Amino acid sequence: MELPAHQLTMTVLMTPDTANFAGNVHGGTLLKLLDQVAYACASRYAGRYVVTLSVDQVMFRQPVHVGELVTLLASVNHTGSSSMEVGIKVIAEDIRTQATRHVNSCFFTMVAVDDDRKPVPVPPLRPFSPAERRRHAAAIVRKEMRIEQEKRFAALHVEP
Repeated sequence: MELPAHQLTMTVLMTPDTANFAGNVHGGTLLKLLDQVAYACASRYAGRYVVTLSVDQVMFRQPVHVGELVTLLASVNHTGSSSMEVGIKVIAEDIRTQATRHVNSCFFTMVAVDDDRKPVPVPPLRPFSPAERRRHAAAIVRKEMRIEQEKRFAALHVEP
């Protein structure tokens, strides 16, 4: 299956070395995979190196178990001048039963940079499908909420 440049899918088998003390996959393992797929998706879209600016709304809905396949579905939802919001949905699959569960969702803001690590422009995203337009609109709302949150904390002289 060939995906457009602004989308990427990655599937990983969760092995025993990913387990936490409860026997489930460690949240940090998932965060690392999320950052990797956000990087791959954003850098592929921008055609250059990117860095992680922020991570929003990481929601661990259900535990992931050792032995499951984890599929990370990433999409650039919105672009700024040099930044991109990458939304990621994580699906866990029991290999034996093929039952799937939505276990995690989150949003990364990635910034395209040049060789001197200075921000550089990215191509504007043009959402076409209804799902892309919905994700694009939601990304704008999240961006506005982040700006509002920064203003509120700044008024309190508190770091978020």
